[in-house]
Amino acid sequence: MNNNPSIYDLLMIDIETVPQYPDYAQLPDTWKDLWWQKISKTVPENTTPQESYTQKAGILAEFGKVICISTGFFTHDENKGLTLRIKSIFGHDEKEVLASFTELIDKLHKHNKNFEFAGHNIREFDIPYLCRRMLINHMQLPNCMQLQGAKPWDVKMVDTLQWWKFGDYKNYISLNLLANVLDIPTSKTDIDGSKVQQVYYQENNLPRIVEYCQRDVVVVANVVLRFRHMPLLNSDNIIVVA
Repeated sequence: MNNNPSIYDLLMIDIETVPQYPDYAQLPDTWKDLWWQKISKTVPENTTPQESYTQKAGILAEFGKVICISTGFFTHDENKGLTLRIKSIFGHDEKEVLASFTELIDKLHKHNKNFEFAGHNIREFDIPYLCRRMLINHMQLPNCMQLQGAKPWDVKMVDTLQWWKFGDYKNYISLNLLANVLDIPTSKTDIDGSKVQQVYYQENNLPRIVEYCQRDVVVVANVVLRFRHMPLLNSDNIIVVA
């Protein structure tokens, strides 16, 4: 495994997820029982199932769904220099979102066998979540995501959270804090992860969530550049493609 891959081999990724149902009351009875079995031992005393569902369901792959996957990769433009191209896949039909993502990374893998996923906490959240949701939707995992049973050192993945740990496995840092610490413009100017569920189910504003997800990809790209002691991207060097 290459511990220092070229930035041109990286596919920056960020996902946004929500609970499968707007609130706990809409869960089928069987799934209400399954929810409480899953969560009851880890929530504070006197937390109701409804409260725990609102707080946690979106981040658990068994009870949530993917509504947006934003990706970004570096290219070199003769006029602009280093450029970040961003593409988002989003929608209310999770299986369609996952299928489009699978098609995208299959094409990328055929074009560049050295490509690696990059993101913040993707090793513990984004990639496992996507794999689990693909299996739940009866989908074949792409070759590059056949990670079950893989040794940690065999997994080709750049995780900026792991970079920041420097071997200290007790440490956790949010992308927002890391961006501020490294003097990188933050993505938390409109909403943050805790509000995605509200924006999706109550405001019915998926485009707002997509824009937020894309901003996270830009932050990750700039964190990668900061670790490489390279200049940060400016707005002219960020291109969103359909």
